[in-house]
Amino acid sequence: MTQHFPEALASLSTVRDFIRWAASRFAESKLNYGHGTASALDDAAALVLHTLHMPYNLSEFYLQSALTPSEKQAVVNMIERRISERKPTAYLTHESIFAGLSFYVDERVLVPRSPIAELIEQRFSPWIEEDQVERILDLCTGSGCIAIACAYAFPEAEVDAVDKSPDALAVATINVEKHHLSDEIELYESDLFEGLPDAQYDIIVSNPPYVALDEWRQLPPEFHAEPEIGFVAGENGLDVVLRILLEAGDYLSPHGILVVEAGSSAETLQQLLPEVPFYWLEFERGGDGVFLLTAEQVSEYRDDFIHALN
Repeated sequence: MTQHFPEALASLSTVRDFIRWAASRFAESKLNYGHGTASALDDAAALVLHTLHMPYNLSEFYLQSALTPSEKQAVVNMIERRISERKPTAYLTHESIFAGLSFYVDERVLVPRSPIAELIEQRFSPWIEEDQVERILDLCTGSGCIAIACAYAFPEAEVDAVDKSPDALAVATINVEKHHLSDEIELYESDLFEGLPDAQYDIIVSNPPYVALDEWRQLPPEFHAEPEIGFVAGENGLDVVLRILLEAGDYLSPHGILVVEAGSSAETLQQLLPEVPFYWLEFERGGDGVFLLTAEQVSEYRDDFIHALN
């Protein structure tokens, strides 16, 4: 592959040239996406624009701008790393966009990409009234992206964010400070609800580990660059989701809602709990496997959750 790079440095000129060339190399190398970008072209654009310190929504006019020799070399170096290391682009740039916000990321956390972002932008409407939201809990916070997006969406609410990984919380701390939200967000090192104060939450939201062990083993290299703890949840992928379902009722306010991403284990969850009326949310920008239950439903089906765990 590197035999093409000297030619690129000599013959390519504009931002558009390098995005197109990178996309071709990525497709040729059969890279995998799904970490905030959906295709070789999206991935190439993100990598090239970040390397050039340009915004992702750069006006098309500037795509015709010519690069200096040092800029060309910097872009080519990053493209070469993306191909050779097979890491998500976000780990190379240390930046990911979630709910329109910029987050620092590295290999200690999953790259933010949950469709829950769209729900947060809509302030969980129509499932809860905005003026009823006084306290929010984000379980398995990772980079802190969901908690931080919620703090922006509900500026009057208190937000608690939980993760059992000290490494993940170190990254979340970086992002909370980056967004100047240290007074609004409290971070807890805890295995789900165990280390939390005795509190009632109007929204409990979580993108927990939900991948079955065999499925995880078959994922492409880009996914194995991410921490296993953020993916694997037992043989069927539901170990953490079921615990959340069982324990959430003790922490939901009477009008509260529980929103959880079950991802690739959604069908297994529905089969395991056929009587539970999971509401599977739909998203305009794509994504699925996210369910919503009311506090009343979580309480009503508690015995089903106990049986499923046993």
